Amino acid sequence: MEENFRDSIGTITEEGKRAWIYPKKPKGRFYDYRKYVSYTLLLFLFAAPFIKINGHQFLMFNVLERRFNIFGFPFWPQDFHLVVISMIAGVIFVALFTVAYGRIFCGWMCPQTIFMEMVFRRIEYWIDGDRGAQMRLDKSPWNGKKIRKRVLKWSVFFIISFLIANIFLAYLIGSDRLIQYITDGPVTHMGTMIPLLIFTGVFYFVFAWFREQVCIIACPYGRLQGVLLDDKSIVVAYDHKRGEAENGRKKFRKNEDRDALGYGDCIDCFQCVNVCPTGIDIRNGTQLECVNCTACIDECDHIMDSINKPRGLIRYASEDEITKKEKFRFTPRMKGYTAVLGILISVLIGMLFLRNELEANILRLPGQLYERKENNIISNVYTYKLVNKTTKDIGDVSFKLLSHKGTIKLVSKDSFEVPAEELAEGTLFIEINNSALNGDKDRLKIGVYSGEELIETTITQFLAPRSYN
Repeated sequence: MEENFRDSIGTITEEGKRAWIYPKKPKGRFYDYRKYVSYTLLLFLFAAPFIKINGHQFLMFNVLERRFNIFGFPFWPQDFHLVVISMIAGVIFVALFTVAYGRIFCGWMCPQTIFMEMVFRRIEYWIDGDRGAQMRLDKSPWNGKKIRKRVLKWSVFFIISFLIANIFLAYLIGSDRLIQYITDGPVTHMGTMIPLLIFTGVFYFVFAWFREQVCIIACPYGRLQGVLLDDKSIVVAYDHKRGEAENGRKKFRKNEDRDALGYGDCIDCFQCVNVCPTGIDIRNGTQLECVNCTACIDECDHIMDSINKPRGLIRYASEDEITKKEKFRFTPRMKGYTAVLGILISVLIGMLFLRNELEANILRLPGQLYERKENNIISNVYTYKLVNKTTKDIGDVSFKLLSHKGTIKLVSKDSFEVPAEELAEGTLFIEINNSALNGDKDRLKIGVYSGEELIETTITQFLAPRSYN
């Protein structure tokens, strides 16, 4: 079998031009399962920014102000190490999942696939018709019918793209602020409206024109799977042993004994190719364009039912299962990924439980030296910043020296309150008798108290004159 199909991607013609894909409308049990999963995920995507837990947005990723809410819990830039660990754990999880089950994430859970196949493509089927009708419409001249269909489709696509852009904006700046912007009107917030229209254009470009090429060209996951997959990975696969038999494929004829003639169960109907959203022939084997969407499985099962052959000519299977009849097993590589993933998750959970509710930073005021006072007292001036990571106000906050005998004096008052999810900052003086110091640069340990309860400790440096004893 020639493998020239691997010389170029399926959406490019031999002349190097775009080969537009007209997939047949899929139907079948896997497609129904995918619809349930997709619409559940879409509901979650659209609802999550508007769900509040203790008055806080369920999910928010405000990278502009570096404030994040994950499952209703606020996170700050000081928690960035937790983000790094969770991202590494996510990469390991994707690697493990791909080694075991191939590119199933792309076909079932990826937002690009869900929006493309379950929203925009279904609208296209509704307006333009199925595969054949779409091909005829594209080849037809620009008459009244074609103009009406194109204007309707492009308008609906733009409205949905604008809605998607608003939802992503709600994740970025918060749903309350988004609603306020909508109430105020776009003219009042042109600085936000212009980027919103730009992102609307990007979404429209992706779903109206670029389409499946996002998965093939832009997404690195397609290349990554080529490194991670092996003969033991479960993927959407064509059973070439059963489909080809001894003498290969052959068109179906009634009352013909295909087994006696040595022909496989594949009747070369090309329905698996016609239904593929990336335009590949799954019978050529695993390809980077395949997103494991299962449309070819449903279509092939339907054909097998119509010719009284058993289902499963195309199915979820590994190469070893097809060629060697070996069932899926947990390989040493999968066990290694699982062990690393388990360690990372354990570390992440432990750090989440040990995460401080209050982050304290006390730093010497830049450019200021120490000050000598009466009775051999040395004074340093500092700025403090306290970040309340909780959803409750922290009241009666004060500072105490834990490592040295001395006093801490706030510029404003003796104690104060740090509001929920807010930053409190100010200036304080630390005064220590020079006889209690060990040198010209001492490390001080300072306790942060809420009433009589120690809630955080921090370290800072204290300067003193060298000549003092």
